[in-house]
Amino acid sequence: MNKKALILGVSGQDGAYLAKLLLNKGYRVVGSSRDAQMSSFVNLDRLGIKKEVQVESVSSNDFRSVLQVLKKVEPDEIYNLAGQSSVGLSFSQPMETFESISIGTLNLLEAIRIMDMPVRFYNACSSECFGNTDGKRANEETPFRPRSPYAVAKAAAFWQIANYREAYGLFACSGLLFNHESPLRPERFVTQKIVQEACRIKAGLQEKMKLGNISVKRDWGWAPEYVEAMWLMLQQKEASDFIVATGQTHSLEEMVETIFSSLGLNWQEHVELNPDLLRPTDIKISLADPGKAERELGWKARYGMKEVARMMVEECLKSVST
Repeated sequence: MNKKALILGVSGQDGAYLAKLLLNKGYRVVGSSRDAQMSSFVNLDRLGIKKEVQVESVSSNDFRSVLQVLKKVEPDEIYNLAGQSSVGLSFSQPMETFESISIGTLNLLEAIRIMDMPVRFYNACSSECFGNTDGKRANEETPFRPRSPYAVAKAAAFWQIANYREAYGLFACSGLLFNHESPLRPERFVTQKIVQEACRIKAGLQEKMKLGNISVKRDWGWAPEYVEAMWLMLQQKEASDFIVATGQTHSLEEMVETIFSSLGLNWQEHVELNPDLLRPTDIKISLADPGKAERELGWKARYGMKEVARMMVEECLKSVST
């Protein structure tokens, strides 16, 4: 029989790519949304898999709702990608961010424990948990120093996973994913904002772009291959947490330059810095050591920042031309 996978947050970037990956592997895929009848699932549509994914309504903040969907679906694997996903937005919505990420994760863990389900559980954690690492590469043993409500919530969920794994023997693990992008990113994320607005500048639809701090440095990868690491984590003999990253760090200014130069433009002629776009606190530099994933999962990123930027621009130009 084919394995069944439940993806909470299937409508997002990672959820859609993961659903496609699992379908290609022969899984029966069930995806959840707060209101499945009203959700458009536009990313599933863009990937051409909307009709192949069964959808269910579930609110991970509601324990009864979680119990009902687990009982109905009886999944072999659960991928928890749900919750508020924007670092910037978390400063204005801290309560919603914490509840959707931390309480949602706890409800899933407790439901699995109570129902005594032989399920494998993946939780989407984040490199944001590490905060500033003083110029050192973060590995799976690096202490957390979260610098946003989003990071605090992700850190709490991480330790919930570790506690249930150790206390109750659940097969539960977290992926500490560093920044990963794709054309499915919404424009509230800075990489997609830059790509979309740069393409509009190229098309003569606008002249200037406003950005905040472009000196921050991040490890940017390609989302479609990061979901492969998620799947690999649940295929291991024992549950363990993994960093997923390229191991290469670049400044946002380098990202901007790459995007504009791929369009034949000089970014300095079009970008204006706006202090109103600065966050109350931010991570100056994000450094990753993804060695454990390569050693134990056999996973290594194939695309770096420049390839990611160019692929996003190419996809954007296709939509502009049509």
